[in-house]
Amino acid sequence: MHPKSLVSINDFTKEEYLKILDMAEEFERQPTQKILDGFVVATLFFEPSTRTRLSFESAVSRLGGKVIGFTDAASSSTQKGETLKDTILTVSNYCDLIVMRHPIEGAARFASEVASVPIINAGDGANQHPTQCLLDLYSIRKTQGRLENLDIAFVGDLKYGRTVHSNVIALTHFNCRYHLVSPEELKLPSAVKRYIKENNLTYYQYTDLCDVIPLADIIYMTRIQRERFSDPIEYEKVKNSYILSAEMLGKAKANARVLHPLPRVNEITEDVDSMPQAYYFEQALNGVYVRQALLAYLLGLKQ
Repeated sequence: MHPKSLVSINDFTKEEYLKILDMAEEFERQPTQKILDGFVVATLFFEPSTRTRLSFESAVSRLGGKVIGFTDAASSSTQKGETLKDTILTVSNYCDLIVMRHPIEGAARFASEVASVPIINAGDGANQHPTQCLLDLYSIRKTQGRLENLDIAFVGDLKYGRTVHSNVIALTHFNCRYHLVSPEELKLPSAVKRYIKENNLTYYQYTDLCDVIPLADIIYMTRIQRERFSDPIEYEKVKNSYILSAEMLGKAKANARVLHPLPRVNEITEDVDSMPQAYYFEQALNGVYVRQALLAYLLGLKQ
């Protein structure tokens, strides 16, 4: 029997989402606790990361644990031809939990099936990013006071945006309305839309960002991801599709907040940073508390 892992946001129930968010609130009040003293967490990043990797390492350090791992596949034995299975089996011997980012969809699920320790998926290709989803839920609840009955606008790369895929699925538990803004080439995949339909919820599709700004409680901006395009010409056609400026937010609701999983390129202009709706840097900080909660939960230290 394999240990409890978090590979897809579907691996957790609604009750578990809320448990993690409540635990994250506790960690926000008291982020330095030594409950991971004697524990080792491995961070295996086969793909670049700044916020996810550093927030996990910060979470472990604040809880008194140790971190091992690598930040680039080029510095691992995969460059010598080692298989992912052998890497996971080996690293499982050295740690109590593995956090893994990998460019191939399904890699995290495979790792969870062979590992002897819990696996946390820190992003697998264009598939899912469940820990980002949980910190997004935390940020939404913190800014709106609830998760239920909200109007959520997802903007930009909805086809390859793994954070969007995870969020859409998770928010089906909370009776939200979806406003999907993207170029035709980057629409939300049908497989993800199916979750909305199966829960009898409503989604609307747009190509103009200005149409949704007055409607949304949350404006979730995403980067058009160059690395997901095999054809550079196709990327050039859509790269500047949506740019949110401070002037555009003049039509936003008073309670509206702008989220972004970061990094941003030019899809949010810097004049938005000083607007009351801007919340993306606080959102990144929330990642530490949520990941502390996840580590504690999956290692059985808090229930």
